[in-house]
Amino acid sequence: MTASRPILYSFRRCPYAMRARLALHVSGIEVEHREILLKDKPQAMLDVSPKGTVPVLVLPDGQVLEESLDVMRWALSQNDPEAWLPLDNQMRDWVASNDGPFKQALDRYKYASRFDDADAETEREIAATFLRQLDAALRQQPWLSGQAPGFADHAIFPFTRQYAMTDRDWFNAQDWPALISWLDTLLASDRFADIMQKHEIWSPQAK
Repeated sequence: MTASRPILYSFRRCPYAMRARLALHVSGIEVEHREILLKDKPQAMLDVSPKGTVPVLVLPDGQVLEESLDVMRWALSQNDPEAWLPLDNQMRDWVASNDGPFKQALDRYKYASRFDDADAETEREIAATFLRQLDAALRQQPWLSGQAPGFADHAIFPFTRQYAMTDRDWFNAQDWPALISWLDTLLASDRFADIMQKHEIWSPQAK
């Protein structure tokens, strides 16, 4: 017997899980939300996705999506009411830069003590190079996706949030006003409030 709704394994503060939840929200797809603790991952999740990262979306037919961008694309392939897709080449490049060099520097900035060779201020500046590119684009148009928020905005925003919240006073003091406005608008959105609602930690014994 297959489940009637997709099952989403998620962790509230994970930026990858955030962007998956944002796409599921705009698409209107209802899921069985299973909130987990990363330090105590449920065996049910590991059985379907041994790599042990979130998000994991288990579709009713048994297909498992283990990457946040795949979850986003799948959700939008079902329903894309705000036209988040398609991505042009610039948007694809921004998402790739976010997930590659920016995320690497972000981790080494936010969690510098975990890396023997990381200097937080150096890594903060490396990551800032990408954010200045976003600010330059946002000075020319209201959203990365153009005249309305779309895929690129929601795929990148949770990581910019993580960077900003590491030292919000420093972030706000930088010369990237368009980026700050963009971030604050997304943070204040009803959609972000909805996807950040707290859930009880899932247990297989819970009814």
